[in-house]
Amino acid sequence: MNQYLDLLRDVRRHGVRKTDRTGTGTLSAFGRQLRFDLAEGFPIVTTKRVFFRGLAEEMLWFLDGETNVRRLQEKRVRIWDEWADENGELGPVYGKQWRFWEAPDGRIIDQLAETVERLKTNPDSRRHIITAWNPADIGEMALPPCHMTFQLYVGGPREAGGPRTLSLSLYVRSNDLFLGAPFNIAQYALLTHMLAQQTGYVPGDLVYTVGDAHLYLNHLDQVDEQLSRTPHPLPKLTIHRTPPSLFEYRYEDFELVNYVHEPAIKAPVAV
Repeated sequence: MNQYLDLLRDVRRHGVRKTDRTGTGTLSAFGRQLRFDLAEGFPIVTTKRVFFRGLAEEMLWFLDGETNVRRLQEKRVRIWDEWADENGELGPVYGKQWRFWEAPDGRIIDQLAETVERLKTNPDSRRHIITAWNPADIGEMALPPCHMTFQLYVGGPREAGGPRTLSLSLYVRSNDLFLGAPFNIAQYALLTHMLAQQTGYVPGDLVYTVGDAHLYLNHLDQVDEQLSRTPHPLPKLTIHRTPPSLFEYRYEDFELVNYVHEPAIKAPVAV
């Protein structure tokens, strides 16, 4: 995860001071990209503990098309609580757009299911794209999507005669580098592994592109502490079964093998 730590260090040293929606203030840089070869290990930060169960449960919640936080709360995952209304609703956020995009003619488009099918039947298509950024629905969302669009790419095999690779390129319009980025990087690496398993490929690269890459001003001491630590080797991800579809995984299917990490570092969430 040296790429991530280098980005953290760069924005800490050279970021431009900016105001923001939350009133907290940030150090910000525009247009940054990281690339992780998933064959080298699972890209989860080791210089602090990252809540793997939470990011996995959230991804499964997205995949089910859910927009109410109650299921996450039942699993002791409370990352959306600050944005939910009194009934637990968030409006038409990620899962709604991924699974139930409403077309002007009234059709409901399941972007994920259609993309999985295209990956199998037309792997060289350049249209394996899923987006959560629906301008018509932004005003109804508790929080507009930050990790907003991703594209999938089927490449060549790593070795002659082997299976082809599946890579994922994610665009994040706005990224809290200390709290958000470690969560999102690992989350989309997990999704890449699931998609590869479901389509018969092997995980390739995760390409992580950020528009506004920022550090909140009340996270700078925590960033300094993290950057003082020595990284550990990356763990491996094991998926213990192959479910019938992308939408039938459970958290118990996943295991991070040899995830050695430094202690967690707490920081406030800017709401």
